[in-house]
Amino acid sequence: MDENGFIQKFNYSKNSNRKQICSIIIVSFISAIIGGACSLCIYAGLHKTPSNKAIDTANSNSKINYDISDLNLSQVSLSNYSDTAIYAAQKALPSMVSITVEYDVNYMGMKKSAAGAGSGVVISDDGYILTNNHVISSSDSSSFYQVSDAKSVKVKIYGDETEYTAEIIGTDSQTDLAVLKIDKTGLTAAEFGDSSSVQIGEFVLAIGNPYNLDYSVTAGIISALDRKMTVENTTYKVIQADCAINSGNSGGALVNSKGQVIGITTLKLSGTGIEGVSFAIPINDTISIYQTLIEKGKISRPFVGISGLGIDEATAIRNGLTKGIYVDSVVSGSAAEEAGIKSGDVIVSFDGKSISTMDELNEIKNTKNIGDKVEIEFYRKNELKTVTITLGEI
Repeated sequence: MDENGFIQKFNYSKNSNRKQICSIIIVSFISAIIGGACSLCIYAGLHKTPSNKAIDTANSNSKINYDISDLNLSQVSLSNYSDTAIYAAQKALPSMVSITVEYDVNYMGMKKSAAGAGSGVVISDDGYILTNNHVISSSDSSSFYQVSDAKSVKVKIYGDETEYTAEIIGTDSQTDLAVLKIDKTGLTAAEFGDSSSVQIGEFVLAIGNPYNLDYSVTAGIISALDRKMTVENTTYKVIQADCAINSGNSGGALVNSKGQVIGITTLKLSGTGIEGVSFAIPINDTISIYQTLIEKGKISRPFVGISGLGIDEATAIRNGLTKGIYVDSVVSGSAAEEAGIKSGDVIVSFDGKSISTMDELNEIKNTKNIGDKVEIEFYRKNELKTVTITLGEI
């Protein structure tokens, strides 16, 4: 539990050697040679050149208008499921990339090499690529091994067998987004859809690089919107779909029937009896992030400096506690520490608004700027106290 996250609800997939009922998988793929155990990435590229045929379609009672100037057509009617998938895939594939990452792995004092696979989406014709932060920035570790961040990142573009060296322009762990840049112009930038207008039941494709099977396409529908999923103390607001995604799909595209990118595939649920539960970051939520990463290389956010546990009303009544956020720890040198907040305090109000979860605190905090002053009310041993903090930077 920390300021930017919440209680982890599921086991992280990297603990796959333990029996699990359910886990969240961050869908990147790391293959490492460690000690006597050997696991190798298999590089298999399946490249198909899209044809520019018009596709008749699907709904016999209606036609959908598309602006697809690249095909010199003003209207395409999509008459069946298969043709819809073909059209959407052909439209989106030229903007997809496969990513190969090289890591160092320290395994019980021995340094070994590791390879990873991920996916990405071209966002400009001059070489900028959007992907997931966890594709290139590993947080994987255990008592037996530690994995470094990427030593090198290589990118292949759909229809081009050249392997380009990518520069890491910027990363943001809180949104799990990163921007890469390759030295190439004339790329086909993805067309974005409006993720705020996505509807449950809408047809979608997932395109990515699972297990280095690059440019793989799977189909499904939107299962739910505005899900909140927590992984490693970070909560993501995501679109849920039932497309099959696997290790290596991370950073790839969730695409609508028009071939527009509406999300960046990021997570899946995995476990016995679980199928078709995958998640994508809404594309609208990525735009300001990647623009800032391109401009500044990082995202600066206001910082309070606490980790805490939410106490809801039922829990408070049952245990004779105060509804609010129980402060578990305070970061040394943070705004919270300077204001006198201590472990064991229960915060009940932030900026004049009642709160009982870290989610609520973060939502208010993220509307503020670094340096803003915020009033906090909290209880310490049944005594209500009020302090004003100056938000720091993280």
